[in-house]
Amino acid sequence: MNQARWSGVRRSALEALPATTILTMATCAAWLVVALFALGNAVAVCAGFVPATVLNSVGAPPGLFLLPFWITPLTATLVHDGILHLALNMVMLVICGRLLERTIGSWGVVALYVVGAYVAAAGEWVLAPGSLVPTISASGAISALVGAYALLFANQPVPRIGPIPPRVVRVLWLLAAWVAIQLLIGFATSVGGPTIAIGAHIGGFIAGLLLARPLLLWRYRNA
Repeated sequence: MNQARWSGVRRSALEALPATTILTMATCAAWLVVALFALGNAVAVCAGFVPATVLNSVGAPPGLFLLPFWITPLTATLVHDGILHLALNMVMLVICGRLLERTIGSWGVVALYVVGAYVAAAGEWVLAPGSLVPTISASGAISALVGAYALLFANQPVPRIGPIPPRVVRVLWLLAAWVAIQLLIGFATSVGGPTIAIGAHIGGFIAGLLLARPLLLWRYRNA
């Protein structure tokens, strides 16, 4: 099979089952397996992104192992602390992802999700490079989708704030609302208070803002 035909097969397969659907199904399936076998804490430690492991050698707790730090930004997206957090993230993934997929394409959404996951991990590392607390959930990657959605589709008029133009105000309001919702989920699901990774959410959101237009231009580069 020549390269052009193989590329067509891959493109057709992804279009038959949208990337948003694949990401949602994979994330929900991973949560279900973890929940059924009561592996939550162990999986969070093994597959979560631990900032301290980027520059230092960190030993795993007895009976566990740590995945290489360079893959954990992706594996962490499959781990969620409770069904409420999972449900919120999947709703946002479906709402933003399906609309973005029509605009930037399936591969554009995949690229945005993956880059968002890594930039989110980088954002958390910048804020707490020595932290041993695993960062989990798809919130950072989904933040990239929310950021791209805010830039491309949030058209409701809002008043400017001083020198800040309405478009920037709208984006900032959406970021604030997204982080606030995550904080509420943290309060509701954590005994010791919220454990939201602020750096991850902001990093992912910024990645979405920066990548939205380049991905849009790439999708229609031959138009």
